[in-house]
Amino acid sequence: MCVTAVESRPAGVALTPSPGGHRPFGARVKAFVALTKPRIIELLLITTVPVMFLAAQGVPDLWLVLTTTVGGYLSAGGANALNMYIDRDIDALMDRTSQRPLVTGMVSPRECLVFGISLGVVSTLWFGLLVNWLSAALALGALLFYVVVYTMLLKRRTSQNIIWGGIAGCLPVLIGWSSVTNSLSWAAVILFAVIFFWTPPHYWPLSMKVKEDYARVGVPMLPVIASNRVVARQIVIYSWVMVGVSLLLTPLGYTGWFYTAVALLAGGFWLWEAHGLQNRARAGVTGGKLKEMRLFHWSITYVSLLFLAVAVDPFLR
Repeated sequence: MCVTAVESRPAGVALTPSPGGHRPFGARVKAFVALTKPRIIELLLITTVPVMFLAAQGVPDLWLVLTTTVGGYLSAGGANALNMYIDRDIDALMDRTSQRPLVTGMVSPRECLVFGISLGVVSTLWFGLLVNWLSAALALGALLFYVVVYTMLLKRRTSQNIIWGGIAGCLPVLIGWSSVTNSLSWAAVILFAVIFFWTPPHYWPLSMKVKEDYARVGVPMLPVIASNRVVARQIVIYSWVMVGVSLLLTPLGYTGWFYTAVALLAGGFWLWEAHGLQNRARAGVTGGKLKEMRLFHWSITYVSLLFLAVAVDPFLR
């Protein structure tokens, strides 16, 4: 991941648009969309929609898929906007976040706060009125957990931040299931656990890459306070648990041979990459040769393949 500098300026110096046309409408629209962090929401929807196919044991109602997807985007977008509002001080000091709308001045803090709260309210009502109130409660819970528990309480205080804060990113799995059944099941809980154990080894490699950014602002991500060897060992531990949990769906009767094959192959390659990172960290490799971003990029491919298999498997049983 990289940031292309538009102007030569130190990180942390916000660009304050002067009055009279330096915030054109099109740029403002793009800025408000950026507040929702669309690329992160893509991952959340990848874990929501396939679960709806598993819950329906086939094709779910397409209107329900649409309303759940829109509601999920609105809810996650509101959470992300509020996250940017709270973190605007450290975003201005980190290279990877120095072009966010609040830092550049394209959106004011007040506008961001109103925007985030509005999306949260609208998304909760959207889910409640068009999907069901269980899904609405789960979506609101995810938003509050991400904003209050992760962003406000954990992120700047403990290296456990991404572990427990990641629960917010697990809840879309439950939302997908509940939107179809208006209930929860062990299948949804297992997939929730997969994402729970996936989140730290997904994010820690990226944190290893940009740990100077986090160190500069005093955010104690694990790679900031621990050696690469320790972080890599934790990645391997979480990876083995994640792969093991992913295989529980089949013996419990929720999935068949196709999902099992994908989970084994994709999980096996994940473990290969995780152990490769650990071996390089043990050998004292640093810099670009550590290749930590290989696991980060594979983690996105892994979760996409696994949940694609979740959606396809009901048609092959």
